[in-house]
Amino acid sequence: MDLSSKNQVQNPLFQKIEQVRRRQGKVRDTHITLAHGSGGKAMRDLIDDIFVSSFDNPILSQLEDQASLNLASLLQQGDRLAFTTDSYVVDPLFFPGSDIGELAVNGTVNDLAVSGAKPLYLTCSVILEEGLPVETLRRVAASMKAAAKKAGIQIVTGDTKVVHRGAADKLFINTAGIGIIPRGVSISAHNIQPGDAIIVNGELGNHGAAILIARGELALETNIESDCQSLHSLVETILHACPQVHAMRDATRGGLATVLNEFALSSDVGIRLYEESIPVREEVNGVCEILGLDPLYLANEGKLVVVVSKENADKILSAMKSHPAGKDACIIGEVITSPPGIVLLKTIFGAERIVDMLIGDQLPRIC
Repeated sequence: MDLSSKNQVQNPLFQKIEQVRRRQGKVRDTHITLAHGSGGKAMRDLIDDIFVSSFDNPILSQLEDQASLNLASLLQQGDRLAFTTDSYVVDPLFFPGSDIGELAVNGTVNDLAVSGAKPLYLTCSVILEEGLPVETLRRVAASMKAAAKKAGIQIVTGDTKVVHRGAADKLFINTAGIGIIPRGVSISAHNIQPGDAIIVNGELGNHGAAILIARGELALETNIESDCQSLHSLVETILHACPQVHAMRDATRGGLATVLNEFALSSDVGIRLYEESIPVREEVNGVCEILGLDPLYLANEGKLVVVVSKENADKILSAMKSHPAGKDACIIGEVITSPPGIVLLKTIFGAERIVDMLIGDQLPRIC
């Protein structure tokens, strides 16, 4: 270092500037501006103040363009990587029982969990509309922090973009997740066999009904809340009781009907449901009757469908009931040989009808 450089370092003015530059940024604006997505100081302040402070962990704090993960520690937990991504555009952002932040974390965690994986890491990318209240973003980040802590995962990297007012609707979130599948676990729709039992972990359709009512277009008053929750702990309980689960999937968009149709087509089997065994709240049924909807197609954000051999069904059902997220679990149907690729519903009147794939969209932007 030459003398002039040394003098500059010792200069109190330069020292003051350096201290200010290294200080964690704070957002002074009350609403998001285009500057918050420009890549400059306003964006850095937003990231520091809202995301880094909320999601703080050793990997994220490096603030690199990527998260560097230790492969050796991953391999100690399993032999396969589970990797998923999802985007969340739910309207409204806050609804009875949850919000877009918790939904984004739990939704991605559940996509990993139903493969049998232990969820470990998440990314978080946000698209912000110019004019979004900063306090709204703080609430969402705090909700994501709480959900991630509860699920035992880390949000390790992300991205922020801002678009002009009217080019988006307040806030969109994309998350990607990484988990490790333990050795010996093989869960796939292709494993389903005739005679298998079909189990769900509780009431169906609560999330879709809660979103519909939260939009305030129907002037209905109910106490229906979203079932948004993380399911990884329930899956661990299931696999501890019986690792030989054939298939498992969370019933989100398209609801139970869509999941079962996907199962039937993947394994070229038939599925028969028993209407009297399917758990649906009276209030959810009421909303569906008023609007001409079918609760079998309503979205869920805390419900999974488990397909197991008949011999293991009672063992898994008992294990599920021992867990808070599965206390209302029940067997709702069975896998049959024919007609292949078809889901049938035996109604409370004794007749049978086909439960086909959803055509169109009963309720857009539910997740």
